[in-house]
Amino acid sequence: MCKLNNQKSSFWTVCILAKVGKSSLATWGFLLGAILLFSSCYYQEEETTLYEVGDNFVLSADSLQLQTSQPLHNLPIDTACEQLNVYDKDQIVVAETLVIPEDSIDSVWVKLARDQFTMGWVHQHDFIESVVPDDPISQFIHLFSIRHLGLFAILFAISLATLLYQVFSRKRPHVFFFRDIPSPYPTYLLITLAASALLYAGIQHYVPETWVLYYYHPTLNPFELPLILSLFLCSVWVLLVLTLATIEEVYHLLHAGEALLYLLSLLGCCILCYLLFTLAALSPGISYILFALFILVLHTRYFRNFRPHFLCGSCGKRLKKLGKCPYCGAENK
Repeated sequence: MCKLNNQKSSFWTVCILAKVGKSSLATWGFLLGAILLFSSCYYQEEETTLYEVGDNFVLSADSLQLQTSQPLHNLPIDTACEQLNVYDKDQIVVAETLVIPEDSIDSVWVKLARDQFTMGWVHQHDFIESVVPDDPISQFIHLFSIRHLGLFAILFAISLATLLYQVFSRKRPHVFFFRDIPSPYPTYLLITLAASALLYAGIQHYVPETWVLYYYHPTLNPFELPLILSLFLCSVWVLLVLTLATIEEVYHLLHAGEALLYLLSLLGCCILCYLLFTLAALSPGISYILFALFILVLHTRYFRNFRPHFLCGSCGKRLKKLGKCPYCGAENK
């Protein structure tokens, strides 16, 4: 009773990105385009229902009670009829739907089946509140929505404790924004994250029905989605590419230990940035002004302090001025 979803290309997408080593911006751009083109997609804009007969779900509630007998028109609901339960993590499939207009609780009934011997009827609203679509994207969205604040708190505490340890041990750690590295990737990563947070919060608050439809019919291909969802999904892909590029660049410029500490400081900034712009999205006027100022400050700081004007003739590393290369020691005139 399983309905298969074509998600294999999404898995290979992640594998390809994970194996990419040193690469140019052109290569990253080519990969991003290929990802968007070949990502699996079964979202259709004309779909109006959240689910169909044959769709698979996973129970997220502790239990869900099913009525074994079919509800009938013009007859009161028999509360004494036989009941059976399905439990947390059980995989179920929609076997049938039935509309009973005279039902004052919920006119739509859904027949669910766990196996050939466990099936029954339940009101649609009870069904919707108790299940998660059996799709990795939907399950990630569900898990992120209920766990992200706790996870963010733990990660931010780790990054802050690491930074304080470095400061009080009288070391000079590389920290994003304060003692940064000469690379544009962290700056653009933070800007892209802010844009993604604004789009995500805006969808949740102003067009929630669009997000609900995407939740039940997810895809990794942004080209057949409504405009705001398409922009958000594009920003997520760009964010993934920039994250990998940032990690590669940091480990290229710093030693392993210093690189890890820098990435932890950047992680803390990313968490604060996400929370700030998620809250700011509740007021569109303030959020746009804040986002514009955010871009202006980060760009001004980078181009003033870190924009390279020269390349070392020996090792090819970026230099802010001519003279002795701090990386290989070669003289550049």
